[in-house]
Amino acid sequence: MGEPDRRAGSGGRGLRPGIRPVTERTHVTTAELFFDLVFVVAFLQVTRRTSGEAGLLNVLRGILLLAALWWSWSLFAWLGNRARANYGLSRLVLLAVTPIMFVLSISIPEAFTDRPGGVYMPFVFVAGFAVIRTIYLALRIYASPGLRRRDLAALTVPMLVAIGLLAAAAVLPLTDLDTDRVGIGQVALWTVAGVVDYGFGLALPIVDRRIFSVRHWTERHNLIVIVAIGEVLVAIVLGGARLPGTPGLLIASALAVVVAGSLEWIYFDLSELAAESALYAVDPARRAALGRDAYSYLHLPMITGVILLALGLEHVPSLVGDEAAYRRGDPLDGLGRYGMYGGVALFLLAHAAFHWRLSPRIGTIIWPRLIAAAVLLAAIPVTTRISALRALMWLAVVCLVTAVAEFVVGRPQRQRLRRKFTEEAEATRPPADDADQTRAEPS
Repeated sequence: MGEPDRRAGSGGRGLRPGIRPVTERTHVTTAELFFDLVFVVAFLQVTRRTSGEAGLLNVLRGILLLAALWWSWSLFAWLGNRARANYGLSRLVLLAVTPIMFVLSISIPEAFTDRPGGVYMPFVFVAGFAVIRTIYLALRIYASPGLRRRDLAALTVPMLVAIGLLAAAAVLPLTDLDTDRVGIGQVALWTVAGVVDYGFGLALPIVDRRIFSVRHWTERHNLIVIVAIGEVLVAIVLGGARLPGTPGLLIASALAVVVAGSLEWIYFDLSELAAESALYAVDPARRAALGRDAYSYLHLPMITGVILLALGLEHVPSLVGDEAAYRRGDPLDGLGRYGMYGGVALFLLAHAAFHWRLSPRIGTIIWPRLIAAAVLLAAIPVTTRISALRALMWLAVVCLVTAVAEFVVGRPQRQRLRRKFTEEAEATRPPADDADQTRAEPS
């Protein structure tokens, strides 16, 4: 692959001061890693907020919160693939947005309903959301000279509509409506806001958008998946922090790590190579559409599945302190069953769709995920008759068997892709002096 046009970071229309373009050799920067660390807190806050109150309406609120957070993260992933995040204005903007995102994450437990005392937190969430989106829009426009009016409208109108709808949802609890009507109204307004953001992004033509570095793009999403899976481990630690080291706690903790590790293996073993190869193989215009569909959209249900898994684990008695209930062999409650089994099934189905969208020719590789998802969904009623720890054990078995099956089935293609990337890396490796100069380049 040849070196991209140095003007690529601004859509090929010339650079602005303080902006450095992304090239194919660009990797994820430390500024982006720091920004992603905030999402450890954000994902954990969503899990804890959803776990604190039973009911379908509360689960929908958690999913809507996650969708709003994901869209904000995804916008900066696109921006970081246009203008290098470790240089000039881009770095300053990302560092400025990070504390705002952290404050927004702190407000998540009260994003819908404010607790007595202090500031009105639903407004804090909306204000943080609006500021983050406005800062993104300003840098996006600055880094893309030559945008037409319809391009500006496509970037601006969905943002303003979404902010307006979330602001209206924040006002609802201050009205005289009863609590049930307020809750339903808020979920409806948040749902419409999400439909506007995601629907406009899918329906409108791609606005001056390209994936300038496949390597950076895939690395960025790989890392946020690791952040989400890491949240599962954090949830286990926080849940068992004050508990004695009982056999139930130790066994449940080990099984939960097996589940999380299996999902990590399934995501990164073959699909990472296949996805990167698929993006390299298409022209730039189609690459942007693939990146939007497979990453910006299909990664959301994957992340949602992982968060639901963490939510379900917080209902395993051995992990949250109700050891007496475990000794009696009590099964998981509804949220625990659907969170653990349904969350993993959602992850597997979304990952299969991700793989299929990028590489439909290798659809035979994804059959273990589809079978595992079907088994998990069919087993949900059965979990009402077995103990919570045994339900977690069977979940770990299904995930581990799926990972091993995919490893075996995908071995020939894995070897071919690794050989291909090794040969291409050797062919495109810069001379030693150039490589040293690239590493020494000031930020």
